[in-house]
Amino acid sequence: MVTIDPVYQDYQLEINCRAELVTLVPALRAFARSFYRQPDDADDLVQETLKRALGSLHQFTPGTSMKSWLFTIMRNTFNTAIKHQRREVTGGEKDIAENGPSRPPSQEWTMRGHELETALHQLDPDFRQAVMLVCVMGASYDEAAEICDCPIGTIKSRINRAKTHLLEMLGEKSREEILEAPQHSGWHHASHRRH
Repeated sequence: MVTIDPVYQDYQLEINCRAELVTLVPALRAFARSFYRQPDDADDLVQETLKRALGSLHQFTPGTSMKSWLFTIMRNTFNTAIKHQRREVTGGEKDIAENGPSRPPSQEWTMRGHELETALHQLDPDFRQAVMLVCVMGASYDEAAEICDCPIGTIKSRINRAKTHLLEMLGEKSREEILEAPQHSGWHHASHRRH
Protein backbone atom coordinates (compact mmCIF):
# COMPACT_ATOMS: atom_id res chain seq x y z
CA MET A 1 0.00 0.00 0.00
CA VAL A 2 1.28 3.46 -0.94
CA THR A 3 1.19 6.09 1.78
CA ILE A 4 0.76 9.74 0.87
CA ASP A 5 2.88 12.27 2.67
CA PRO A 6 0.49 14.34 4.89
CA VAL A 7 2.26 17.57 3.88
CA TYR A 8 1.58 16.81 0.19
CA GLN A 9 -2.01 15.85 1.05
CA ASP A 10 -2.57 19.18 2.84
CA TYR A 11 -0.93 21.06 -0.04
CA GLN A 12 -3.12 19.28 -2.61
CA LEU A 13 -6.23 19.97 -0.53
CA GLU A 14 -5.35 23.67 -0.38
CA ILE A 15 -4.76 23.78 -4.15
CA ASN A 16 -8.17 22.14 -4.74
CA CYS A 17 -9.89 24.56 -2.33
CA ARG A 18 -8.28 27.57 -4.02
CA ALA A 19 -9.38 26.29 -7.43
CA GLU A 20 -12.97 25.86 -6.23
CA LEU A 21 -12.86 29.31 -4.67
CA VAL A 22 -11.93 30.82 -8.04
CA THR A 23 -14.90 29.10 -9.73
CA LEU A 24 -17.24 30.66 -7.16
CA VAL A 25 -16.18 34.29 -7.80
CA PRO A 26 -19.15 34.93 -10.18
CA ALA A 27 -21.59 33.68 -7.50
CA LEU A 28 -19.88 35.92 -4.94
CA ARG A 29 -20.24 38.91 -7.28
CA ALA A 30 -23.94 38.18 -7.74
CA PHE A 31 -24.51 37.82 -3.98
CA ALA A 32 -22.52 41.01 -3.28
CA ARG A 33 -25.09 42.91 -5.39
CA SER A 34 -27.70 42.05 -2.75
CA PHE A 35 -25.66 44.17 -0.32
CA TYR A 36 -24.50 47.03 -2.56
CA ARG A 37 -26.02 48.60 -5.66
CA GLN A 38 -22.80 50.23 -6.78
CA PRO A 39 -20.58 47.77 -8.71
CA ASP A 40 -17.39 49.19 -7.15
CA ASP A 41 -18.74 48.68 -3.63
CA ALA A 42 -19.88 45.15 -4.50
CA ASP A 43 -16.44 44.36 -5.97
CA ASP A 44 -14.76 45.67 -2.80
CA LEU A 45 -16.96 43.34 -0.75
CA VAL A 46 -15.99 40.39 -2.98
CA GLN A 47 -12.30 41.23 -2.61
CA GLU A 48 -12.54 41.52 1.17
CA THR A 49 -14.48 38.23 1.31
CA LEU A 50 -11.82 36.47 -0.78
CA LYS A 51 -9.05 37.93 1.37
CA ARG A 52 -10.71 36.65 4.54
CA ALA A 53 -11.50 33.27 2.98
CA LEU A 54 -7.92 32.75 1.82
CA GLY A 55 -6.66 33.69 5.28
CA SER A 56 -9.04 31.17 6.85
CA LEU A 57 -8.82 28.39 4.26
CA HIS A 58 -7.42 26.03 6.88
CA GLN A 59 -10.77 26.36 8.72
CA PHE A 60 -12.85 25.18 5.75
CA THR A 61 -14.19 21.64 6.22
CA PRO A 62 -13.69 19.57 3.04
CA GLY A 63 -16.90 17.89 1.90
CA THR A 64 -19.10 20.80 3.00
CA SER A 65 -20.38 23.55 0.73
CA MET A 66 -17.70 26.10 -0.01
CA LYS A 67 -20.37 28.37 -1.50
CA SER A 68 -22.27 28.45 1.82
CA TRP A 69 -19.00 29.03 3.67
CA LEU A 70 -18.05 31.95 1.38
CA PHE A 71 -21.52 33.51 1.51
CA THR A 72 -21.40 33.37 5.32
CA ILE A 73 -18.02 35.11 5.28
CA MET A 74 -19.43 37.76 2.90
CA ARG A 75 -22.47 38.38 5.07
CA ASN A 76 -20.30 38.69 8.19
CA THR A 77 -17.88 41.00 6.36
CA PHE A 78 -20.75 43.25 5.29
CA ASN A 79 -22.25 43.31 8.80
CA THR A 80 -18.87 44.25 10.28
CA ALA A 81 -18.49 47.08 7.74
CA ILE A 82 -21.97 48.38 8.61
CA LYS A 83 -21.13 48.40 12.34
CA HIS A 84 -17.92 50.31 11.69
CA GLN A 85 -19.66 52.81 9.46
CA ARG A 86 -22.41 53.44 11.99
CA ARG A 87 -19.78 54.19 14.63
CA GLU A 88 -17.94 56.58 12.31
CA VAL A 89 -20.82 58.36 10.59
CA THR A 90 -23.40 60.51 12.30
CA GLY A 91 -26.62 61.15 10.51
CA GLY A 92 -29.43 59.29 8.87
CA GLU A 93 -27.99 56.85 6.37
CA LYS A 94 -30.29 53.88 6.87
CA ASP A 95 -28.31 51.35 4.88
CA ILE A 96 -25.08 51.36 2.88
CA ALA A 97 -26.85 49.52 0.05
CA GLU A 98 -29.08 52.55 -0.46
CA ASN A 99 -26.25 55.08 -0.85
CA GLY A 100 -25.75 56.66 -4.24
CA PRO A 101 -27.80 56.57 -7.42
CA SER A 102 -28.73 53.35 -9.15
CA ARG A 103 -26.35 52.22 -11.87
CA PRO A 104 -27.73 52.54 -15.38
CA PRO A 105 -28.94 49.24 -16.84
CA SER A 106 -26.65 47.48 -19.27
CA GLN A 107 -27.97 46.50 -22.70
CA GLU A 108 -29.00 43.00 -21.63
CA TRP A 109 -31.25 44.35 -18.89
CA THR A 110 -34.80 44.99 -19.92
CA MET A 111 -36.65 47.91 -18.41
CA ARG A 112 -38.52 45.38 -16.26
CA GLY A 113 -35.23 43.95 -15.02
CA HIS A 114 -34.14 47.44 -14.00
CA GLU A 115 -37.43 47.98 -12.15
CA LEU A 116 -36.98 44.68 -10.33
CA GLU A 117 -33.39 45.54 -9.39
CA THR A 118 -34.50 48.92 -8.05
CA ALA A 119 -37.34 47.31 -6.10
CA LEU A 120 -35.02 44.67 -4.63
CA HIS A 121 -32.74 47.37 -3.27
CA GLN A 122 -35.70 49.11 -1.61
CA LEU A 123 -36.34 45.98 0.47
CA ASP A 124 -35.05 45.57 4.00
CA PRO A 125 -31.51 44.08 3.67
CA ASP A 126 -32.53 40.87 5.47
CA PHE A 127 -35.43 40.35 3.04
CA ARG A 128 -33.19 41.12 0.06
CA GLN A 129 -30.53 38.61 1.15
CA ALA A 130 -33.13 35.85 1.65
CA VAL A 131 -34.62 36.50 -1.80
CA MET A 132 -31.18 36.57 -3.46
CA LEU A 133 -30.10 33.33 -1.81
CA VAL A 134 -33.24 31.24 -2.36
CA CYS A 135 -35.05 32.75 -5.33
CA VAL A 136 -32.13 34.04 -7.40
CA MET A 137 -29.18 31.80 -6.49
CA GLY A 138 -31.14 28.60 -5.82
CA ALA A 139 -30.05 27.92 -2.23
CA SER A 140 -32.25 25.66 -0.10
CA TYR A 141 -34.04 27.14 2.88
CA ASP A 142 -31.63 25.18 5.12
CA GLU A 143 -28.59 26.71 3.43
CA ALA A 144 -30.04 30.22 3.47
CA ALA A 145 -30.85 29.86 7.18
CA GLU A 146 -27.29 28.74 7.88
CA ILE A 147 -25.78 31.62 5.89
CA CYS A 148 -28.08 34.21 7.49
CA ASP A 149 -27.72 32.63 10.94
CA CYS A 150 -31.45 32.39 11.59
CA PRO A 151 -34.19 29.71 11.70
CA ILE A 152 -35.64 28.28 8.46
CA GLY A 153 -39.04 29.72 9.38
CA THR A 154 -37.50 33.19 9.47
CA ILE A 155 -36.09 32.72 5.95
CA LYS A 156 -39.49 31.56 4.65
CA SER A 157 -41.18 34.52 6.32
CA ARG A 158 -38.64 36.99 4.91
CA ILE A 159 -39.13 35.63 1.38
CA ASN A 160 -42.91 35.72 1.74
CA ARG A 161 -42.87 39.30 3.00
CA ALA A 162 -40.30 40.33 0.37
CA LYS A 163 -42.48 38.96 -2.44
CA THR A 164 -45.48 40.81 -1.06
CA HIS A 165 -43.49 44.08 -0.96
CA LEU A 166 -42.11 43.47 -4.46
CA LEU A 167 -45.63 42.85 -5.81
CA GLU A 168 -46.76 46.15 -4.35
CA MET A 169 -43.75 48.08 -5.67
CA LEU A 170 -44.00 46.59 -9.16
CA GLY A 171 -47.79 46.75 -9.38
CA GLU A 172 -48.12 43.00 -10.01
CA LYS A 173 -51.10 40.91 -9.02
CA SER A 174 -49.65 37.39 -9.10
CA ARG A 175 -46.77 35.96 -7.06
CA GLU A 176 -45.89 33.69 -9.99
CA GLU A 177 -44.88 36.74 -12.00
CA ILE A 178 -41.85 37.48 -9.84
CA LEU A 179 -38.92 35.60 -8.37
CA GLU A 180 -40.19 32.05 -8.19
CA ALA A 181 -37.43 29.76 -6.94
CA PRO A 182 -36.00 27.31 -9.48
CA GLN A 183 -37.15 23.71 -9.11
CA HIS A 184 -33.64 22.27 -9.37
CA SER A 185 -30.28 23.76 -8.63
CA GLY A 186 -26.71 22.55 -8.58
CA TRP A 187 -26.18 24.44 -5.30
CA HIS A 188 -26.57 21.35 -3.07
CA HIS A 189 -24.20 18.92 -4.79
CA ALA A 190 -21.12 19.49 -2.65
CA SER A 191 -22.64 19.69 0.77
CA HIS A 192 -24.50 17.71 3.29
CA ARG A 193 -25.90 19.74 6.09
CA ARG A 194 -23.71 20.45 9.07
CA HIS A 195 -26.71 20.61 11.39
